[in-house]
Amino acid sequence: MPQKYSTLRVTVADGVADIVLDNPPVNVISAMMMKELDSILGDLRGDESVRVIVFSSANPEFFLAHVDIHILDQEDLFNELTAATPPGVNVFQAIGELLRNQPQPIIVKLAGKARGGGAEFVAAADMVFAATETAGIGQIESLMGIVPSGGGSQYLLERVGRNRALEIILTGDLYDATTAAAYGWINRAVPAAELDAFVDRVARNIADLSAGVALRAKEVLSPARPLEGYAREERAWSSLIAGPTALALMSRALEHGAQTPEGEADLEQLMRSMTR
Repeated sequence: MPQKYSTLRVTVADGVADIVLDNPPVNVISAMMMKELDSILGDLRGDESVRVIVFSSANPEFFLAHVDIHILDQEDLFNELTAATPPGVNVFQAIGELLRNQPQPIIVKLAGKARGGGAEFVAAADMVFAATETAGIGQIESLMGIVPSGGGSQYLLERVGRNRALEIILTGDLYDATTAAAYGWINRAVPAAELDAFVDRVARNIADLSAGVALRAKEVLSPARPLEGYAREERAWSSLIAGPTALALMSRALEHGAQTPEGEADLEQLMRSMTR
């Protein structure tokens, strides 16, 4: 079964694959994590004994902080990922496509924060259950001088509608679980003390269904592949990331604590302070 990974911890039992995201200190999405996600989901794709996949985090504070600002430092690996990207999507959108097109239903257990690419990962999953007191989700890209580039704009249109998608993207705010559930961004908010048991029960119930039911249900409810929207998103992001403003904002943010536990605790305020 699954090989050892450096950014993931994987266990499979009784039809449930539990994948724990583990990339200290704040669980950024690195090129290595992207490669390992592609690998493990590929391994599980043809395993009919696995009926549901649950993603959680080794860090209770951060589910996935965002895409690693240093991701291009892994140039060879990033280029490898880019070369293997399917037609019509960029390397970041490809992660969401992996989740959305995985045969098994995918559940996210969100106890901490998910921003930027982390929020896109969450929205690409089939079901999301979040801790009422501790979870947070936000598309912070606008505060970095860019727009979402990993499918986030399209997932938000699908989940919350255009008006709320614009609110989420343009404010860059971190949303609590109760608000995210009310918007339709996630399935529901669950008291933190009950989250583990709740997700375990949902996953167990899915795994206990008759053979093929979970896979056929996801197949029947397969998501759209918004290639035109992905292309618009890629053009918008490319036009902004190529300019001096975004790079300067990210560089200054790193100098002031981005990608450290302290700086990521209130990354929205840190980023707003960069523009004053």
